[in-house]
Amino acid sequence: MKPRTIDKTNLPGPDFGHTPPGLISRSMQPFIRNNSAIRAMFEEGLRMQQEFGAENVFDFSLGNPNVPAPGAVEEAILRLVKDSDPVVLHGYMPNAGFPEVRRTLAEDLNRRFGTGFSEDNMIMTVGAACGLNILLKTILDPEDEVIVFTPYFMEYRAYVQNYGGLLREVPTLPETFLPDLEALRESLSSKTKAVIINTPNNPTGVVYGRKTLQQLSEVLLEAEERFGREILLISDEPYRELSYDGCEVPFVTEFYHNAVVCYSFSKSLSLPGERIGYLLIPDTVTGWKELFNGAVIANRISGFVNAPSLMQKAVAEVIGTDLTETVGYYDRNRRFLYEELSKLGFSCVYPEGAFYLWMKAPEPEADFVARCKKHCILVVPGSSFRGEGYVRIAYCVSHEKLQASIRAWKQIAEELFG
Repeated sequence: MKPRTIDKTNLPGPDFGHTPPGLISRSMQPFIRNNSAIRAMFEEGLRMQQEFGAENVFDFSLGNPNVPAPGAVEEAILRLVKDSDPVVLHGYMPNAGFPEVRRTLAEDLNRRFGTGFSEDNMIMTVGAACGLNILLKTILDPEDEVIVFTPYFMEYRAYVQNYGGLLREVPTLPETFLPDLEALRESLSSKTKAVIINTPNNPTGVVYGRKTLQQLSEVLLEAEERFGREILLISDEPYRELSYDGCEVPFVTEFYHNAVVCYSFSKSLSLPGERIGYLLIPDTVTGWKELFNGAVIANRISGFVNAPSLMQKAVAEVIGTDLTETVGYYDRNRRFLYEELSKLGFSCVYPEGAFYLWMKAPEPEADFVARCKKHCILVVPGSSFRGEGYVRIAYCVSHEKLQASIRAWKQIAEELFG
């Protein structure tokens, strides 16, 4: 039988309305219709650069590190490719990753945080997103609830829905954007399976200190006893090393027995495209060995199989690299942008970590985003993070680009404030 010929001239575009065409599943329809505003803004920036010239467009949409990876990373990759047995270097290993790599990373954490981890607590992953997904696949049954604090990285919703879970939003406190723990206490229930935190935070730049984590732990312990079930605390930490002014980023496993960590080297080592990270499951987690084994299997059957072999070995070789220069670069941008925008009359949260500035929109959010775009400044609307009334500015760009943008920011301030 010959294949059926389809006239494609009148097929709908990406916005399918309410009826998914052809092979597109109903579950995918809303994701296609509501494609990431961050990515959409980034792609719009590329188009605008072609139209107006790259020097005249100020794209603060995507958290794409501008600082090159440390030289030690390139040296390690070249050395590994040159000196290693290619069959071993590029071949399969246990789905959890090379044991010696996991051991090296565990020992580094032990040195830094006084922990007692081993390779049996570490799973090498295709970035933190992979770690989150294989963990959620392992623990979630349909209708299980996962709590997040608003504003939050919106992909969390998709990750939870991937496995039939329900995302429940809990607010943060006004001004500080720290978790509202009373609201959390009221939101926890017999359906709660996990709570996701992200510190340093995307999009606010806020860091959860020791007091916050201790109080959060107490709320969760109380809920575990009240509902008679385990509640996992998942700490998503791609920005762990990016903190400023001596701000401590406490290690969450110190505070709560059922805490796990998803980590990525994307931001600290400027390797977002390499997709390399790990999932840490401590011995203190109830049934940790079963959870560990389940996540290893989920890593395989989700199609990841294993983290990239070359990058596993490369990050193990450079672990402990001095990041003073990288942190200093972002810190300079942070202080400059915060001070300049504050002088112009804009209200911003002073970021303690990550590389984002969380600004209050001085007019309706959509109008402000449009006004910025008119001046060739691209920012992400806060509603993309369920933080309505704000915008996120990614300052992981060249310092020269930040300086050049102030002219446009001044024009916007004059229009708004006179």
